[in-house]
Amino acid sequence: MAGNHADHQAHKRQMSKSNGQEILHKVLNKADTSASDVDVLVIGAGPTGLGAAKRLHQINDPSWMIVDGSDIPGGLASTDITPEGFLYDVGGHVIFSHYKYFDDCIDEALPNESDWYQHQRISYVRYKGQWVPYPFQNNISMLPKEDQVEALEGMIDAAMEARVANTKPKDFDEWIMRNVGEGIANQFMRPYNYKVWAVPTTKMQCQWLGERVAAPNLKLVTKNVVLNKAAGNWGPNATFRFPAEGGTGNIWINVAKTLPKEKCRFGDHGRVQAVDADNKRVLLGDGTTVNYQKLISTMAVDSLCEAMRNDELKEMTKGLFYSTTHVIGVGIRGSRPERIGDKCWLYFPEDNCPFYRATIFSNYSPNNQPQADKKLKTMQLADGSKPSSTEEKEGPYWSIMLEVSESSMKPVDNEKLLQDSIQGLVNTEMLQPGDEIVSTYHRRFDHGYPTPSLEREGVLKQLLPRLYDQDILSRGRFGSWRYEVGNQDHSFMLGVEAADHVVNGAAELTLNYPDFVNTRVNSERRLVDGAQYFKSLKGIRSEDKPLRPKS
Repeated sequence: MAGNHADHQAHKRQMSKSNGQEILHKVLNKADTSASDVDVLVIGAGPTGLGAAKRLHQINDPSWMIVDGSDIPGGLASTDITPEGFLYDVGGHVIFSHYKYFDDCIDEALPNESDWYQHQRISYVRYKGQWVPYPFQNNISMLPKEDQVEALEGMIDAAMEARVANTKPKDFDEWIMRNVGEGIANQFMRPYNYKVWAVPTTKMQCQWLGERVAAPNLKLVTKNVVLNKAAGNWGPNATFRFPAEGGTGNIWINVAKTLPKEKCRFGDHGRVQAVDADNKRVLLGDGTTVNYQKLISTMAVDSLCEAMRNDELKEMTKGLFYSTTHVIGVGIRGSRPERIGDKCWLYFPEDNCPFYRATIFSNYSPNNQPQADKKLKTMQLADGSKPSSTEEKEGPYWSIMLEVSESSMKPVDNEKLLQDSIQGLVNTEMLQPGDEIVSTYHRRFDHGYPTPSLEREGVLKQLLPRLYDQDILSRGRFGSWRYEVGNQDHSFMLGVEAADHVVNGAAELTLNYPDFVNTRVNSERRLVDGAQYFKSLKGIRSEDKPLRPKS
């Protein structure tokens, strides 16, 4: 009976694949007869795709092409501009790096000192009407006394439990309990992470954490409580830089400019309609096809499998979860208030506002908002009331960028979200009721965060090799679905290392060893040549499947 069941399942998979391929071939048979032939095709011109293209251009051995359905490169690291002249990134992006290669490439794109502003991170958590320095778990000395006691009791219990635990935490929630205890879990970690991920912490695994969550030192925290002292800056983004002009997207526009124009297809000419993995060809939006030997895809992997018309792989991707991100911008007339000061980004675990993070985007660059002499109308006051006058007036101006998550477990009222967010700014004293709002922005990004769910690794360990066996390397924030290597520098290097692997069989460090690239001391982890460095490590080998045989 078991054998019959297995045969039946195999037959169903074959039928499913056949049906999908039949549809795919009908689509491709209607395509324009003109075709391009390349050794390597790169889909997507976000940081990962541009990293792959940049490296292929430097190698100057295989023929290649990069395609993207957007007219402007940048992907999820792009920047929008409102009609009033306020800039907003697609979420809270800043530049900090684990790789010298990445630094060199963006310095080539924006080479002048005047192209950048350097910042010291100033971040806080809004908690019970006060600002607690980030990270929260290191600064419980700033909490009300009763909350300090609750937090310390939980940390002591957690430390005692961790000493006798002989198994790894089974999920993110258990990791929280073992590291910070019940007090901080309920005060900050559980509510904040639910607002970010739009799923409970019990439904997330903890392999992704690495350097992203600070595990507190109980002795130091206790000392700071006694001395009423705040902890110092923590984490890889304690200092960062930001483009002077054009927001984060300007970096990637200029990286793309270093590539040959004839090898780049953007807009409808670069939009992917279908991927025929069996015959190694891609149908583009203008009806032309591209034949390839190897494909580096930075599309969301679920969208890639949809484009392949492969029902079996599409079914597999249903085990991958993600949250949708709403980016909301508010432009305000007036000088930046003292209560805002030099703050960079701020965290909001409580339910008096829909957003989990706010970025004072005007603090990153004076060019992220209109100049003071520009005249704008007041759209509304922060309390929702109409202004006494709609006459255009001069600035100065400042701006706030907000992020709100959405999922089936955490639905959002799209129609009311902008006004609810403005009210949340008033509730948290970011805005005063009478502040003049001169510009608003709201954009929904369906794929916002790739959720490190409990099911994730089981899916990826099957899905990515299946694609690889078809000469497809799915890489990037949603291409390889690993948030722990989803920053801009990680994403860029995922593309660089994929290109090196395709051409030379080099190891993909960032994809396969995220803890290694994230936790090495700075002098060791800023890898000039990941492949060469990798070869110096003992006991680790790369699977070779190069486009060009190694000499």
